Amino acid sequence: MYKYMNMNPNGSNIEDCTVRAISVAERITWDEAYDELSASARDMGLMMNSVEAIEEYLDERYERIPVRVETVGEFIDMHPYGTYLITMNGHITVLKNGINYDTFNSSDRIIWSAWKVM
Repeated sequence: MYKYMNMNPNGSNIEDCTVRAISVAERITWDEAYDELSASARDMGLMMNSVEAIEEYLDERYERIPVRVETVGEFIDMHPYGTYLITMNGHITVLKNGINYDTFNSSDRIIWSAWKVM
């Protein structure tokens, strides 16, 4: 299941998917998520939108759970409860209790990694 959500304070649809997803998953503002991710990436000497910075940020905070080759939709079917951050090629999204909150429906995209937030 998919529900449109854009946490960007200006309603912009830009390449801020990590900040948007983290803000929804952690129940913090977009600005707070931006500041946390930015500080973490800066400490690593990386850009905040690099895969390495994002994965390190998520690994420090959450349990990475094993995934097989599956789509976001298949993952939702197998994990209908809880909050997850899901990475895929060029994107990250958040799933909460079986709903994909994002600016577009990514249910047909193949998952790279998944973290259980709650």
